[in-house]
Amino acid sequence: MRILSFLAVVLISATSFAQDISGKAYYESKTTVDMGDFGGREMSEQMKKTIMDRMKSMLEKTYILTFNKNESNYAEEEKLETGAGGGFGMMMNSFSAGAQYKNLEKNQILEEREFFGKQFLINDTITNLEWTITDEKKMIGNYVAVKATAIKKIDENDFSMARRRNRDDDKKKDDTKKDKAGDADEMKENADEAKADEKKEEDDPMNDIEVPEEVEVTAWFTPQIPVSNGPGEYAGLPGLILEMNMHRTTILCSKIVLSTKAGDKIEAPDKGEEVSRAAYNKIVKEKMDEMRENFRGRGGRGGGRRGGF
Repeated sequence: MRILSFLAVVLISATSFAQDISGKAYYESKTTVDMGDFGGREMSEQMKKTIMDRMKSMLEKTYILTFNKNESNYAEEEKLETGAGGGFGMMMNSFSAGAQYKNLEKNQILEEREFFGKQFLINDTITNLEWTITDEKKMIGNYVAVKATAIKKIDENDFSMARRRNRDDDKKKDDTKKDKAGDADEMKENADEAKADEKKEEDDPMNDIEVPEEVEVTAWFTPQIPVSNGPGEYAGLPGLILEMNMHRTTILCSKIVLSTKAGDKIEAPDKGEEVSRAAYNKIVKEKMDEMRENFRGRGGRGGGRRGGF
């Protein structure tokens, strides 16, 4: 009740302010990587440091959210390209969104994506998470922020969320198979299957990682800026989201420039082949399956067909 009363007072006092509100919010995004999730346990500390230095430009970014009451455009701040990351950088960038336009009235999001050199424009509805607003508050800059949490479903092909597979679960499955083996023929069949599985795992490094089905996300929003918007795809709270925490990524607002005027027209992105989210996910899955088959066919060796459409 205390938090509801607080929100009501702030929102009532901000009603007239919200009619023509517009502005820009600057966000610093940082993602941590556990090198152990990607075979890092076999790497020297110097090699880990070298890789992390090269990946820094991918893991630390600045974004600008240009918004008014009903629309927004969220895009990475332009900067000089360093070329860091190599082939791995190209792959990971393929799983990162480009400019994202949201129209709250239409419940629409347009998202630019570049996947292995081809441009796509995803036309989708805004993900409406079931937020739980808590009574926790803290100051972010000059604004009182309120904590909210939600569970977000993750697409199985979103490798930006990848983590090292829990081999204990796989061992339990193998033990269950052995327990069910009632005679010599079944035991031999299970042993053959196990050997085949081991060979596939050796030939396919993707078997060492997995994408979680869901993650908890935490948002800190301020009712003092009464726009139901936030960084990236996130929206749906009674105030601008100033901080997001999900999986290994933290997005924190570092500066806000507000205006009570209508502001400049917010342009929707228009680059790339327009597709639905489902169609895009299908394209990604087919491409990833093709790459895995090519890798297996080479026995894990380099060479052969690469990327592209």
